[in-house]
Amino acid sequence: MPEPTKVLVVDDSAFMRKMITEIVSRDAGMTVVGQARDGADALQKLDSLQPDVITLDIEMPVKDGYTTLTEIMQKRPTAVVMLSSLTQAGADMTMRCLEAGAVDFVGKPSGSISLDIEKVAAELLVKIRMAATARLRHAPFRPSARAASVPDFVIKRPEPAAPEAPARRAPLGLSAAPAAPPVAASVMHGGSRAGGILVVGSSTGGPRALQTLIPSLPAGLNVPILIVQHMPPGFTASLAKRLDAESPFEVREAAEGDLLRAGCALVAPGGRHLEVDGHGAIHLTDEPPVHGVRPSVDVTLASIHRLYGARATVVLLTGMGKDGARGMKALHDLGSVTFAEDESTCVVYGMPKAAVDLGGVTHLLPLHDLASAVTDSLRSRSVAAMR
Repeated sequence: MPEPTKVLVVDDSAFMRKMITEIVSRDAGMTVVGQARDGADALQKLDSLQPDVITLDIEMPVKDGYTTLTEIMQKRPTAVVMLSSLTQAGADMTMRCLEAGAVDFVGKPSGSISLDIEKVAAELLVKIRMAATARLRHAPFRPSARAASVPDFVIKRPEPAAPEAPARRAPLGLSAAPAAPPVAASVMHGGSRAGGILVVGSSTGGPRALQTLIPSLPAGLNVPILIVQHMPPGFTASLAKRLDAESPFEVREAAEGDLLRAGCALVAPGGRHLEVDGHGAIHLTDEPPVHGVRPSVDVTLASIHRLYGARATVVLLTGMGKDGARGMKALHDLGSVTFAEDESTCVVYGMPKAAVDLGGVTHLLPLHDLASAVTDSLRSRSVAAMR
């Protein structure tokens, strides 16, 4: 029988430490090896307790969560799940922590001391289990210029059984035939309509992967960009702001009615599905989650399938589950160029693997090679379209 996952609980609130410990202790595959009242206390206990996973509060006195995280990664790299308040300041700091090497985060339902932490108990256990399979990866990795140089975690997965031959199904009830009407001219304000569109989907590990990919794309790409990252409400605005600060083109959170524009990247708002209508305008919906997530990459790709067909370019980055694989496969079958992040750099080789298993991936590449490959593909397709 495998050894239980050793968890260190770090929070300045005695109540929160008690509640998180009780939640973790319910799982027979986990054991709480210790508690720490702040970051300094956690760092002192790190070597003696040797936890597999640390749950780390962001807002703490003496040494805050971000500072503690960076020192953990220098002293004894360990998988960390952050706990964050659902405030703008909390969201901004959460993004910094994900960029600095945290595997994932859980939002506290009602602030720093959440009496209703039970609301996210199931989510916390899932993310600790996932983080427990993380290992330090020494493969070459080139973060964006302003990103911190810290260890990369990659999820270890058991050898999969041979996949069944995928059924030939169209995404979300759409026909796989290229019967899409041409996109309205308004779709491509300031650029060539024939240039198409770039859609990037990601989940666990995505914020850091996006921080590498998006700023590495050049200004002047003659396509609009859509980014669908699995996140709850309140966090994607901060993600967009951080990407915008480092990218050579505008990046912002999408709003209802926004028109797609070449050289502008729109991030799907957390907790809402993003679609594109026949006039090239953003439509946000609160329809039920797909694959258990909202926003869903497959929902966005379904509308792109209708509007762009083979002119779409799709990238699937690290992420748990299979969201985006089905939509990518349908677009690939129409002639779209599709890219997926290779297992060697994925935090979770889930979404890319699902797309590979369906036969929907044109190019499987490590993260640091994706930007140049995507750029070359978009430019060559743009030249071909103008001939």
